[in-house]
Amino acid sequence: MGAADSPGLRDARVSDARRIAELIDLAGEGIPLWLWAQDASGDQTPLDFGALRAAREGVNFSFRNAVLAEIGEQVVGMMLGYRLPDSSGGGDLWELPSIVRPMVELELMVPGSFYINALAVLPDFQGSGIGSRLLEIANERGRAAGCELLSLVVFEENRDAVRLYLHRGYTTAARRPAVSHPCCPHSGEILLMTRHVS
Repeated sequence: MGAADSPGLRDARVSDARRIAELIDLAGEGIPLWLWAQDASGDQTPLDFGALRAAREGVNFSFRNAVLAEIGEQVVGMMLGYRLPDSSGGGDLWELPSIVRPMVELELMVPGSFYINALAVLPDFQGSGIGSRLLEIANERGRAAGCELLSLVVFEENRDAVRLYLHRGYTTAARRPAVSHPCCPHSGEILLMTRHVS
């Protein structure tokens, strides 16, 4: 990718909701589509349901909290992040699908942090610095939100992602066993990684 192909970064718009849902599923490696399939109704596809969720206002999982990386007219990456509540009260974890429980449990360990819910770069553009640029945006947004800490969860077996986070100064703060599930390619452990806002 040459200088002429360097991505531009912009805030997402509601019209980007479907692309956001696609990138959320890429980041979640199939788990989001499986979750959305549980709630989709009628002729609605799981991706339709995810796009409707991404188009909402006033919630954390919203286009309002997404930054997109574009080359020309093509969206090639995304970071969706937001400040977590200062209180770690998370309701009853046992009401959640088992596959997401360890992730939410880890998320609840870092109240008040700027939480990177999803970071995704299309496969053809990975390794070109886009992920690092999106993580810089997360740092800027965390600082603007008054957070002292950045946080994210990632499967330990997702070695490329873990390598990126380590390179950008993140360290493992906690870990939980992943729950085996047909929709997810990973086993092993899920990591909570954090770094201080700079």
